Amino acid sequence: MKEKQLRFETAVIHTDYESEETLGSLVPPIYQTSTFTFESAEQGENRFSGMEEGFVYSRLGNPTVKVLEERIATLEKGEAALAFSSGMAAVSAVLVALTKTGDHILCSKGVYGCTFSLMQILHDKYKIDHDFSLMDSKQAIEQAIQPNTTCIYIETPINPTMKLVDLKMVAEIANKKGIPVVVDNTFCTPYLQTPLTLGCDVVIHSATKFIGGHGDVIAGLVIGSKEFIQIVSRTTQKDFGGIISPFDAWLLLRGLKTLPIRMDRHCENAKKLFDFLHHHPKIEHIFYPGNQTDIDYPIMKKQMKNPGGLISFSVKGTKKTAQLFMNQLKLIKIAVSLGDAETLIQHPNTMTHSVIPVKERRKMGIEDNLLRLSVGLEAWEDIKEDLEQAFEKI
Repeated sequence: MKEKQLRFETAVIHTDYESEETLGSLVPPIYQTSTFTFESAEQGENRFSGMEEGFVYSRLGNPTVKVLEERIATLEKGEAALAFSSGMAAVSAVLVALTKTGDHILCSKGVYGCTFSLMQILHDKYKIDHDFSLMDSKQAIEQAIQPNTTCIYIETPINPTMKLVDLKMVAEIANKKGIPVVVDNTFCTPYLQTPLTLGCDVVIHSATKFIGGHGDVIAGLVIGSKEFIQIVSRTTQKDFGGIISPFDAWLLLRGLKTLPIRMDRHCENAKKLFDFLHHHPKIEHIFYPGNQTDIDYPIMKKQMKNPGGLISFSVKGTKKTAQLFMNQLKLIKIAVSLGDAETLIQHPNTMTHSVIPVKERRKMGIEDNLLRLSVGLEAWEDIKEDLEQAFEKI
């Protein structure tokens, strides 16, 4: 059976690895080496020049990492991929590769706090401008694109407001103008959404989250065309050095095998908790892609398999009310990551997005009483009961 015929649940386990090449090892081995020997000086010259395929130095490529990169490229329907030491290493490598002094980046209205900081660094040090847009209509996108726009950067769902961007609509406009569209697909993973099939050009993951899935690895992934991946590999990955270790790549390969099962459970639990929270008397607003009354719901149905495993909500009250609520939780952990087996909660205003100036946070819809819940794999009833007892104390 050809790999392209494999269903997702099979592909995450079997693609891009042949055990015959590793003495029959069922699991890809960890090639824990910094460098690789050559049979001759001429072979070394040929590998460095690109005339011969083969491994040279683990910053430039590693067999364990290669299996991961090929597998995630297959899952995201891309031609090639690169693995990085963190999600931000991946974001940095891509944005630097796509821009130069005097260029402009158009962003979705709301991005991860460190992504915002990176764009500010690019502006302050290298005069690379950026603007934010809701991207909620063709007119809005066309008006926001400038003559020097060289990249459109999108989070969808947006962290932490869960706003959605119609990827196909953005891609159609950008493609006509020759502007690459970059999508942070961390919240969805390729199991729920494949931006490249919608016309986008580059996909980024903080693989620390759902892809790793166990809270024990920091990593990033970039997927795109062979041409673009080669450019990043030879420049902003090789020379900036944000490469992943073989062991961390191995952890991600392990996590990928259970991704569909875990994502189904995350989504199932989140749906049940949304139904419980939706009309709770102590919640002011709730943000969830599966909310059928939300204006973005048709976008979710069009481009996502399921609404995902995250819910954001604002409690009635102030920042102190929100923090008091968090402090009453017993099962749910206060932590800033997401996609782990454990249910996690965080306060974006003072945690993940605290580096963003208050005025900008307000524009993004990040208020003092907003909380983000990453729904875990526990029995949903236990998560609900923990939320209930915390609500009773505020």
